[in-house]
Amino acid sequence: MSKMSTDPTRFALNGPTMGTRWSAIFHSAPHFDTAPLHAALQAAADEVDGQMSTWKPLSDLMRLNAAPVGAWQAVPMPLLEVIALGCKIGEASHGAFDIGMGDAVTAWGFGPDAADPAQISRAIAGPPVPISTRLTLDVAGGRLRKTAPVTLDLNGIAKGYGVDLLADTLTAFGIAAGLVGIDGEMRALGLRPDGSPWTIAVEAPDPDRRAPHSVLALHDAAVATSGDYRHWVTVGGRRLSHTMDPQRGAPLLSSPASVTVVARTCAEADAWATALMVLGADAGATLADQHGLQVLFMIRDDAGTLRSMGVGPLFSSEQTKSTTAMKV
Repeated sequence: MSKMSTDPTRFALNGPTMGTRWSAIFHSAPHFDTAPLHAALQAAADEVDGQMSTWKPLSDLMRLNAAPVGAWQAVPMPLLEVIALGCKIGEASHGAFDIGMGDAVTAWGFGPDAADPAQISRAIAGPPVPISTRLTLDVAGGRLRKTAPVTLDLNGIAKGYGVDLLADTLTAFGIAAGLVGIDGEMRALGLRPDGSPWTIAVEAPDPDRRAPHSVLALHDAAVATSGDYRHWVTVGGRRLSHTMDPQRGAPLLSSPASVTVVARTCAEADAWATALMVLGADAGATLADQHGLQVLFMIRDDAGTLRSMGVGPLFSSEQTKSTTAMKV
């Protein structure tokens, strides 16, 4: 039977953001005008980048970082919400996720500039100070003040929040089902037209090639992965992962090869993936279980052999090469 002109048509939109690209896949009527939606999706991605980038000197985040201690600063609500969520997950992860690591990130060369030995010495000096003691948030009033010196970095949560904003944009256009993403952080809305979930590949943690390790089938859920195999710097001849250890003010010396988290929102999945990388598989699995998280740890031994460990019903039988997610 030939395809009817009223059958939903698949649309795929994308655009630049945060040094990578955003994407949106959905189905609608064949003559759906994508131009207004594309513009709105790009505006949503630009809003997050303009507010939360550490690479744009005039971003709202960089303005906050330059603000004096003790002075209340007006903050756009999206940025304030992300900072609040970052503080919440930081507390829940016992400091493993820390949005106050901006100075350390810059010192080790993961920002716009190269690594700086003098800044590294300052970053690793002294014990970590909880972010909750360095910020006061007035969410209702749309403002924030620093109570101690701190440089905020939202790279562990901003992309995830951007994905959530893309999903909200689809919904605002009356699109109840779709798949949106930024650089591998993904969120699925509803189901595909045939009633099946959206399928997403979990990448194998291989720095030399891109290949799937397993496949997720998502329905109203988000997924994010943090790993040691895509972004790093070389210091003293040693390759160091971009994930920072707040306890040391330095890149992780030992961590899982990757951590994949499935959660209700992509911002939560993004932040928890970073936190569990910092904690490691054993402590991370315990905390993930306590918080009811769905997590896949990929662990590389000294010989380079990978093994997987799952937490939660979704990943409890991760020996297979495909898994199916329930609605989160």
